[in-house]
Amino acid sequence: MTFPDDTSPAEARPAETYAEVEDALLSRWPESRLEPTLDRIQAFTELLGEPQAAYPVVHLTGTNGKTSTARMVETLIRGLGLRTGRFTSPHLETMNERIVIDGEPLADDDFIRIFNEVAPYTHLVDAEHDHPLSFFETVVGMAFAAFADAPVDAAVIEVGMGGSWDATNVADGAVAVLTPVALDHAQYLGTTVAEIAREKVGIIKPGATVVTAIQEPDVAAQIVERAAEVGAVVAREGLEFGVITRVPAVGGQMLSLQGLRGQYDEVFLPLYGPHQAQNAALALAAVEAFVGGDEPLAIEIVRDAFAEVTSPGRLEIVRRSPTIVLDAAHNPHGATALVEALGDSFTFSPLIGVVGVMADKDYEGLLAVLEPALAHIVCTQNSTERSMSASALAEVARGIFGQDRVSVQPELASAIDEAATLAEVGGIFGEAIGSGGVLVTGSVITVGEARALIQPRADQ
Repeated sequence: MTFPDDTSPAEARPAETYAEVEDALLSRWPESRLEPTLDRIQAFTELLGEPQAAYPVVHLTGTNGKTSTARMVETLIRGLGLRTGRFTSPHLETMNERIVIDGEPLADDDFIRIFNEVAPYTHLVDAEHDHPLSFFETVVGMAFAAFADAPVDAAVIEVGMGGSWDATNVADGAVAVLTPVALDHAQYLGTTVAEIAREKVGIIKPGATVVTAIQEPDVAAQIVERAAEVGAVVAREGLEFGVITRVPAVGGQMLSLQGLRGQYDEVFLPLYGPHQAQNAALALAAVEAFVGGDEPLAIEIVRDAFAEVTSPGRLEIVRRSPTIVLDAAHNPHGATALVEALGDSFTFSPLIGVVGVMADKDYEGLLAVLEPALAHIVCTQNSTERSMSASALAEVARGIFGQDRVSVQPELASAIDEAATLAEVGGIFGEAIGSGGVLVTGSVITVGEARALIQPRADQ
């Protein structure tokens, strides 16, 4: 990529391997840290030549469902024959999953190249500010630069946390998408849904079209207020668009969707649960708003696009005999959608949970939601410093599940093995042999690490 002629990047030794890039990024402020300023990312993107202005943007925020919805939006736009960029976070297994061009994550060589191109400018920003660029700010800059370099016709950008002060908010979304807003990241965003919504609606820019899921009244009020303030148009699930019908099917569900421009019938979505149908309606309306005009999208394009949607780590089956399902639910709202989807699409008996959570999340609320769905829970932990210890989680779990339904395995691999054994045995919970399943959940990182452990076996 090229940079403004009057910019002279600082000298730095280029990274030669993916591991070096990973180490350099992880040495910066952690992703979980949020400071209410866009000064650093604005300085960074200015040095890079404002790459985020080189393409139209669909910008997504919300509490749950952002990544799945972003993947659907991007797949639909690609189905229209446009070249796409997609930025989502956090990643499941590798950092380059976050930056996707035309449906494919950046190859390691491209990830290294983009990092080396922007790295000298990170040092210039670091030198001019009280705090250096964070991990997240740096990766956002890399994504914007990669998309401009491609170049893409459209970028689908998911916020990291909140909206107003999120590093992605230096981009102006022509379409702003709000998935359901609930309590999460309270220590950063606010202790009520209204306060959290106030942060999230910051992505709504002048003249944008806002596409919003059904929201709590306090959240809806914040959306309407912000839209009126900046002159944005609002399309609401349940009024202007939505799910007409959904029927669980083998490998997913069959949908009839009402869009902004028309009705779309016999749409197969290879994902499970009513919440994914809701995400599909949201994505469809967002793409209709992005394209503009009065004509509906071609039904075959819609059907073909939705049929190829994937969302790793979201009710993803990664192994059979026993069946192991991964889901990245990490708060009570996400767990509620998970439990509803399990009852809707699966018949595990027994279902054994492998749960590892972050210590700064509402783990007690999450466990309470999961309890009716799980015959037994194996408490574990992931490899990060933010992870709650398996023993501490088990203490909380015993108060919800009872002593006999809780066990502890700090090592994730051992926890999965124990859960698989319990699921296969049958009878000890009053169930038939061979009908059990394993659910790994509690955090994106736990699910990502489990996926790395299990997927090679699943591929054999």
